[in-house]
Amino acid sequence: MLALMVFFCGSCKKDSATAQRQVVIYCSVDQELAASLLTRFEKKTGIAVAAKYDSEDRKVVSLTQRLLAEKDAPAADVFWSGEVFHMIQLARQGVLAPHHSARTAGWPARFADAQGLWYGFGCRARVIAYSTARVKREDAPRKLEDLLDAKWKGRIVMAAPAFGTTSDDVAGWFAHYGPARAEEILRGLKANDVRTCAGNSDAVSMVSNGRADAAMTDTDDVFSAQRENMPVAFNFLRQDDKGPLVFPTTAAIIRGAPHAIEAAELMEFLLSDETEQALIASDSHNTPVRGKGSPAEFGKYMIPIDDALPIDDAAIADQLDLAIRKSEEILR
Repeated sequence: MLALMVFFCGSCKKDSATAQRQVVIYCSVDQELAASLLTRFEKKTGIAVAAKYDSEDRKVVSLTQRLLAEKDAPAADVFWSGEVFHMIQLARQGVLAPHHSARTAGWPARFADAQGLWYGFGCRARVIAYSTARVKREDAPRKLEDLLDAKWKGRIVMAAPAFGTTSDDVAGWFAHYGPARAEEILRGLKANDVRTCAGNSDAVSMVSNGRADAAMTDTDDVFSAQRENMPVAFNFLRQDDKGPLVFPTTAAIIRGAPHAIEAAELMEFLLSDETEQALIASDSHNTPVRGKGSPAEFGKYMIPIDDALPIDDAAIADQLDLAIRKSEEILR
């Protein structure tokens, strides 16, 4: 009987220990893509993942606000964001904890916080999607200024600039052109009857089904439409004669994470070659930041990182709040 009790109690301890192997992640990456990778992590480590995703129409912002609200009593262990600029803001406000390992020691400085508070990988870029059924390739807009031409009046759509990568893109205008010129551009788009919609994928859908001729969006949303044989192509959204906004997905550990050990294991997985290879091979085709893509198979999806808009990410993060406020004022 005593042996049975010892066995039973030992079993309880084992079950209890197993139950404690979990990690909570807030994620603004597209759920279908992120879930497949997080499932792979679960199978590989035995650590259960509880994931909280945000909606398409409030991309990044809702989870950023939640992390700020929970700063003194964090519920999440890791934040995996689809961009970098709100992550920089979280770092500045003391929400994130440093992470260092042999893997991060050689991380490209361009895609990492100097204190190790966040790391970037798997890049996307801003583009101008256009209808191949309604717009000739040679006539398609190739830079932001082209969309201010009167010939595009009533033909342009963009996601609501208060959320997601559209807010980042507009903040990039404020950083690159300066606030005065950026506001002129917003007023020019308003004068051209630009329409706003819930998200980037909706903007591409409007181009695909003929409700618009051009849209400001991200590479992955166009790749998705092309996979469905939709009549849509893109040019990189250049600002003036400079390159497009290129941005990585980012990951960080939350300061005071309830499951710190598991959080570090998840970070190591997200920063692995395995994850970047999965991202370039995925439907989103995110470009690796460490140059480990397979050009033979994925060359047409690779983003020209070296030709990106030459603006420091922190400078864009500085303009984010102003850009969102002015966009809402001018485009409403």
